[in-house]
Amino acid sequence: MVEENNSDVQDAPAEEQATESAAQSAAQSEAQSEAQSDAQRDTQNSDAAPSPKADDKPAKPAKPTKPPLDGRPDEIADVIDEEEPVRQEGMDWFVLRVASNKEHSVRNTLLRKVQIDDKMEWIGRILVPTEKVKTFKAGKQKITESKLYPGYVFVEMRLEEDGRIQQDVFFLIKETTGVGDFVGTAGRPTPLKDHEVEKMLRDSRKPDDEPTLRLTFDKGEEVTINDGPFEGYEGSIDEVMPEKSEVRVLVTIFGRQAPIDVKEWQISKVGES
Repeated sequence: MVEENNSDVQDAPAEEQATESAAQSAAQSEAQSEAQSDAQRDTQNSDAAPSPKADDKPAKPAKPTKPPLDGRPDEIADVIDEEEPVRQEGMDWFVLRVASNKEHSVRNTLLRKVQIDDKMEWIGRILVPTEKVKTFKAGKQKITESKLYPGYVFVEMRLEEDGRIQQDVFFLIKETTGVGDFVGTAGRPTPLKDHEVEKMLRDSRKPDDEPTLRLTFDKGEEVTINDGPFEGYEGSIDEVMPEKSEVRVLVTIFGRQAPIDVKEWQISKVGES
């Protein structure tokens, strides 16, 4: 009996140690499991985007603004100041062929593209010279604005040393709707001569308050007098006098031709009255 009790006393510490070791292993495993769960939750929280509030509204994209034209004129009637130089340093004036009635559209598009692509060092002023014209028709006066050089746009530009258009500038211009070719040989435009530039710039100066008078009749045209003492007479225009807004009409009176001076609004072309 004594030997059995000693055997039980010796086995007890071993069993207690095994139990404690198993408890410690379980505790460590549980702690590791909790640590991994916490790490996973932290990762999910950091990756997840914050949910928007109910009253939050998405920001509206900013409206594109029209690029400034760096002081260049942007009105329909191209005008330049008296103080402006004939040429900017290192540049010449060239003539660009464009589609009919597309002159202003081409000009404004080129100005925007030059500004956006930052090509001001290669392209300067772009002009479409115009003039105000006063005409008379059926007794009514009409003031219109007409292009002095229909089908052409004047471009102030710097060329490469070999006389060719800088490559980026070439494609900027050629890819514009309504553009044709420059006056000159292919890839080598011909610059305007001094007297041509001076005339073009003079035509582009600010117009006077009084528009130019342009009569709508030509010498030799058959007309009918619609007003005055010779109303109903027909004749041919012998002379045009724009400074007086008059024309001289040759009419037949008693079998003989007589010159009659009438205002332009007093006549019309035969068949139009």
